[in-house]
Amino acid sequence: MKTWKPVLTGELAAAASFAGREVSARLSVPSRVEEAAAATRAQTAFPRSAGWAPYSVAQGYAGLALLWSYLDAISPEEAWDVTAREHLELAVHDVEAHSNLPAGLFSGLSGMAFSAWQLSRQGTRYRRLLSALDGEIAPQVISLANSLLGQHGVSVSDFDVISGLSGIGAYLLCRRHEPGADAALASVVQALIDLGGEVDGVPRWHTPVHRLWDEEQQKLYPHGDLNCGLAHGIPGPLAFLSLACQAGLESPGLPESIARLAGWLCRNRLDDSWGVNWPTATPLVERDGRLEAPPAASTAELTSRCAWCYGSPGVARALWLAGEALDCNEYRDLALSAMEAVFRRPIPERRIDSPTFCHGVAGLLQITLRFAHDTGLAVFQEQSLVLVRQILGCYRPESLLGFRNIETPSSETDQPGLLDGAPGVALVLLAAATSVEPTWDRLFLLS
Repeated sequence: MKTWKPVLTGELAAAASFAGREVSARLSVPSRVEEAAAATRAQTAFPRSAGWAPYSVAQGYAGLALLWSYLDAISPEEAWDVTAREHLELAVHDVEAHSNLPAGLFSGLSGMAFSAWQLSRQGTRYRRLLSALDGEIAPQVISLANSLLGQHGVSVSDFDVISGLSGIGAYLLCRRHEPGADAALASVVQALIDLGGEVDGVPRWHTPVHRLWDEEQQKLYPHGDLNCGLAHGIPGPLAFLSLACQAGLESPGLPESIARLAGWLCRNRLDDSWGVNWPTATPLVERDGRLEAPPAASTAELTSRCAWCYGSPGVARALWLAGEALDCNEYRDLALSAMEAVFRRPIPERRIDSPTFCHGVAGLLQITLRFAHDTGLAVFQEQSLVLVRQILGCYRPESLLGFRNIETPSSETDQPGLLDGAPGVALVLLAAATSVEPTWDRLFLLS
């Protein structure tokens, strides 16, 4: 385990650590977790996306196991691994009650496998579980990867971090020396390299209109789009391929693919009054019966929020990883400029009111922490303190879990899930205040 220098000291470190551990104590009791899950179902304005799924890492016990794995690494004498085992068993029992679960990272088997790997102490524990999960994941992944070869136009769920190959690849990178997992990993790399190509100037990874999520998206992008978010767009494959390259994987065309995807993001930025930025997506247009992909600056309506899922922070991290993989200052410098623009933007204009991870302040803080440790620049240290204070200002000790997910100005939930709830906040506060590297953020393709 690498030494991770905490950015917080003194009273602020104590406050962050206290809040993180207080949230953890509440979440360690399954009955409290179930109570919060039921409360969320009653409170949410988005019932289709707020369901509790015990097997999942996004909104289930597999995600909580990730929190316990980090606490176990921080304080091995406190027996958090016992809590982790109990919660992981609840997740496994839920898997056994389902059939044909997908392989995806945040709502499928790869997420549970990632949590088990984080708890395994470099593969010395949970061997049977990991082997069984790999046996389920690998055939699915190879089949999906092979089906994407030569495709022109795909669903984001085929390649993104949340459900697709980039997220699954994040787990497989941890298992790259295991029989079976290595072949699946190679198939993911090959498929994403292929998907990074173009046909008549249009990237293969574009989303045709009939594969967009809903009618609202189809009206907004009547000819399809090119998604620019780390969670669902091309920064995910870029981050994954860059990490694979840094890990020493060799595949024909890998460096060229990284350069191609990073170059596309460099050309399709959409700056605003605060500096470098990107849109949520770039619309495709149709001219003379043919699809075209004009630059974002000439087509995009609005820039995005400043979050992990969409906006400059996630894109900047992907570009930084590409710069590290290829030793390219152009990508690294643009990443730093994008983050500086985020910090110049007034907090109300960042559009991340919730303290949570996916589209909230915790996600921005974790990215900032990574840049602080990678660069040593004072701006990231300073802004980390600002963000920690912003999160602590949302602490509500009288609430069920301490931190609430702010869905809309009129809707807050007691969300026990990692992606949109209190566990993600606790993980990031602990990462800011402790000296153990938060390797759990590989889940978000940040390291």
